[in-house]
Amino acid sequence: MLLVVGDSLSAEYGLARGSGWVALLEARLAREKVAARVVNASISGDTTSGGRSRLPSLLKAHRPQVVVIELGGNDALRGLPLASTRENLAAMVRDAKGVGAKVLLVGMAVPPNYGRRYSEDFQALFGTVARSEGAALVPFLLAGVADVPNADELFQADRIHPKAEAHPKMLANVWPALRPLLR
Repeated sequence: MLLVVGDSLSAEYGLARGSGWVALLEARLAREKVAARVVNASISGDTTSGGRSRLPSLLKAHRPQVVVIELGGNDALRGLPLASTRENLAAMVRDAKGVGAKVLLVGMAVPPNYGRRYSEDFQALFGTVARSEGAALVPFLLAGVADVPNADELFQADRIHPKAEAHPKMLANVWPALRPLLR
């Protein structure tokens, strides 16, 4: 069983049900005959603090073999202290590993208007947590989506949430790090 704990980017915000990257992951697993049930426990607007408080009951209820943590973007959008984001993510990785699950941490970046230092430190914290806690890492979920010349075309009107056509690329960013954990 694979558990995804994320925010709106994984919860299909503004999309038709079944068109987000997690649903595309389910379809890919079925196509490749990987026997893994996917539980998408993502909530739009969730922060690392919210995910951290929800995770123990999710781990108990679902007993996952793999946990994908896609949180942090809302922490940054709210300007929350990076130290608390880092500690929440580290605690989530430890909790998941504590029940025997393999963990994939999915990184995020924020626009440069938050200041270069905050933006750089925010993006770096995902790698720091993955290394210190022994988790696999996707450096940036929106690589090839948010950092391309035509990025505006790939986002909904809010310029935060990708359109459905961007979600296959998001899955393509996740898949290489996730696939080895499914063995």
